[in-house]
Amino acid sequence: MIEGGEDIEYEADDTPEKQESTEFEKLYDQSLKSFKAGSVVRGRVLQIGPGVVMMDLGYKSDGIISAEQFSEEELKALKPGDELDLFLEAGEDANGNLRLSRERMKRMQVWDDLNRASQAGTPIKGRIVSKIKGGLAVDIGVDAFLPASQIDVKPVRNLDAMIGQVYEMKIIKMNPGRGNIVLSRRALLEVQHSAKKGETIANLAEGKTVEGVVKNITDYGAFIDIGGIDGLLHITDMSWGRVGHPSELLHAGDKIDVIVLRYDREKQKVSLGLKQKTEDPWRAVAERYPVDSRVRGKVVNLTEYGAFVELEHGVEGLVHVSEMSWTQKVKHPSKVVSVGDSIEAQVLTVDPVAKRISLGMKQVEPNPWHTIGDRYPVGSEVEGAVRTITDFGAFIGLEEGIDGLIHISDLSWTRHIKHPSEALKKGQRIKARVLSIDPQKERISLGLKQATPDPWDKEIPGRYAVGQDEKVKIVKTADFGMFVELEYGIEGLIPASEIPKESGELKQGDEVTARVIKVDRGERKIALSLKANVKGKDKSLLHEYMSQQEKPDTTIGALLKERN
Repeated sequence: MIEGGEDIEYEADDTPEKQESTEFEKLYDQSLKSFKAGSVVRGRVLQIGPGVVMMDLGYKSDGIISAEQFSEEELKALKPGDELDLFLEAGEDANGNLRLSRERMKRMQVWDDLNRASQAGTPIKGRIVSKIKGGLAVDIGVDAFLPASQIDVKPVRNLDAMIGQVYEMKIIKMNPGRGNIVLSRRALLEVQHSAKKGETIANLAEGKTVEGVVKNITDYGAFIDIGGIDGLLHITDMSWGRVGHPSELLHAGDKIDVIVLRYDREKQKVSLGLKQKTEDPWRAVAERYPVDSRVRGKVVNLTEYGAFVELEHGVEGLVHVSEMSWTQKVKHPSKVVSVGDSIEAQVLTVDPVAKRISLGMKQVEPNPWHTIGDRYPVGSEVEGAVRTITDFGAFIGLEEGIDGLIHISDLSWTRHIKHPSEALKKGQRIKARVLSIDPQKERISLGLKQATPDPWDKEIPGRYAVGQDEKVKIVKTADFGMFVELEYGIEGLIPASEIPKESGELKQGDEVTARVIKVDRGERKIALSLKANVKGKDKSLLHEYMSQQEKPDTTIGALLKERN
């Protein structure tokens, strides 16, 4: 039935109208076969409505596409009559319209393009979407996987920095059925590097300036990509000046011009230089810094043996610890200077070949040892505090940085001192006499005992005369005799030969009476004797007996004898 409600009847099967209908049904059946779900169809835009786009497919039913499958720009450009390839979805909507998909059509086209690229080995562009387990997710129109091992020719430490970047890659594995695609960027880079490397090697020559990119920083230098081949820029070839670490001058990714210093074709090793682009500042250094000239520089480094001073970029001099002060015994340069200090010094020696300049800080000031004799003449009395005590003597501070030495033998006229600490204490103030001065060796000899008269000249010989008996205390015993305590802090010796056998065992602390038998002013020794004391007593008794024999006998017997 058609519009108007009028029925049409066909009288016979072989009428022209019936035959035409039969042909139409045949064509319809053939076209129906081409409209199977999952097939690609071509349609013409009928109209663009709210939320949908109506398509004429040459079929009894029209097709519809959701407007969401078009961008705003595409919808604005779309107009009736435009033809599009579309994907036929399964089933129809509630109004009997065929459901179409432009997105699936695009994906099918993308897979076709990717398949052709895979077979031909053609590079494709992809945008890094995110970091996933084992590598990166890439958008190439469809989702794809870029394994970590295929990202670059060298391991990439910061994958996050690649997210959002677009790179050229190659398809190395593809499974349309599962929708899996595996990519490789490394495969393309290796080809590119190989081509660059061949070209670079062909043109590489020592002394040539080449452009490179910093690839990696190490403690000892930087590796520079100079076109498919890496060269080493050692830290010593980065600057004529001091470089603590390569990262002070370079960073990964920096583009720099370097000079080829050495090239080993067999090992394909390249040594590069950066400082060689400028003139060596040491060439005319002797002219700029002549010996004995005064210079000013900045302390840039301290070691145990001295301080390095930068005179200009690339030129440093060394102030040895021995050249820092005329008077102080500098154990470490940090006691005098610090890094960053600006100092004045005098040039002592210059060696342009070895690239060494010796500097002296003390030379900019007068040497106090040159006038030491004027301030401390020999024989004069000085006063100072004990600064240091050693096994052989004591150092007395006379002024800042100048000490005089009192040898252990010059501590006392009379005492036998085994260690200076027996006579002096650190910090104690004393008076001493100047014995000698050696400005060249920077030495002053002092004497403590010389500050007082020598008791051995008069006092001791007058106090202890030969033949004089003394009551003394034993302070020490030895195989060769006994030491006894005398006045003036001196010790006397009683030799073993002067000790009677019948004296018995004598020990430290015992008091005995001994006779002085020898006083040696030269050797500063006094010898005593127990035997001489005993013999002296015997003689005294004999003299007393003899004197009594010479007196008149007044006994009763004598008187009777005289009377008879």
